[in-house]
Amino acid sequence: MKIINYLYKALFFLCMILCQLSCKQEIQDIPKVNETMELQPSSENITLDEVNLTKDIVTFNWKPARAQSDDHLVSYSTMLDVVGNNFGTGTAIFNYEDDNVFSRSFTSEQLQNWAKEKWGIPANKSFTLEFRVVAQWEGGATFEAPEVRTVRITVNPIKTVVFDADKVFLSGSAVGGSTVEMPKTLENLDQYAYVLNLQPGELEIPVEFDGETNYVVTSNGSGELNDGNAVGIKMRENVFSWKIETAGEYRVVVNMQKATATIYSPAKALAPKIVTWTGDQPYTTTVTDLWMHGSINGWGTPVKLDCTVSLADPQVLVYTGGKVGTTKFIVTGDNSNNKNLAYAFSAPLTSAGVAQTLTLTLGKVAELGGGTASANRNSYFTIPATTNVLIFDLRNMTILALKR
Repeated sequence: MKIINYLYKALFFLCMILCQLSCKQEIQDIPKVNETMELQPSSENITLDEVNLTKDIVTFNWKPARAQSDDHLVSYSTMLDVVGNNFGTGTAIFNYEDDNVFSRSFTSEQLQNWAKEKWGIPANKSFTLEFRVVAQWEGGATFEAPEVRTVRITVNPIKTVVFDADKVFLSGSAVGGSTVEMPKTLENLDQYAYVLNLQPGELEIPVEFDGETNYVVTSNGSGELNDGNAVGIKMRENVFSWKIETAGEYRVVVNMQKATATIYSPAKALAPKIVTWTGDQPYTTTVTDLWMHGSINGWGTPVKLDCTVSLADPQVLVYTGGKVGTTKFIVTGDNSNNKNLAYAFSAPLTSAGVAQTLTLTLGKVAELGGGTASANRNSYFTIPATTNVLIFDLRNMTILALKR
């Protein structure tokens, strides 16, 4: 038995020696390639330039790969990606370089946009990029292995203020030197709005977030009032103001979700919804509230919704509560025959003008019908059981059911 164990060990060591000799022989049989390509970035740490967005911020230069016979045609391709993505087809920026071109440059705008839209880099976070150049040959009598070089650079993005807020204010000489906090709107919790009297002067919109104060600034940097029109905005540390030239009641709306601000002067004041209808006499009703009427209340006395009129638009009404079921929405709670004749907001009529009952889908905006014809008053919506918010946009004639 000892002799057999000794033979096994001897054979094992002999095999190991033969394998090592074989590997060394194979390595020695492969001729060494003298690669010459070198890759160098203009800088290994860059900060994107907000002022010169379209100017090249980094350039990658490389020396040509090794020379081959005239039968071999060399081509260069480059790729750029965030470290960790491994130059995936969905994330990498690929380029095929022209003949005798040995550099590739990128602008601040390109890198900033790709960071946000293609690579999903959080705002204000530095990141590391990999740039790779590949030289490969076609033609010739022999196969030539490609030359590959990869370098990394650190990128510091353009500092931006995230469109979020703990508090939004109105201040400046137009407000009389005081500061007024703007509340969130019930219909959109990413939107702030307020109606107030302003004097000729300057209007500022400070924003508090995470203990810092920044200011709402128009995207084009103009402080001229674009009356009644939504303008693109950004956040900056420096004070910015709009010029208010006429005294009166102004409506200010800041939408963080869309990154827009809208200021309505008295000349562009928004008016509430007004409807006309005939009950026991002609009526003109300014719609500031609605009543439910249908199977939801047993076809009895209409149920008042106690809507809140939006500060962003007086034609937007918001109901918060748990009343659900099949109903239409009328503009009077009169328990007389008026409730059967009043103007009704309800499901839109069919293409043939026939009444119908539709079920609202949570989170999906639906068309809202309205009128005084019997078909309008005999159309209904079924409100889903878990709904606790109804948003009526009477300007655009839509309805939205939500669960919050």
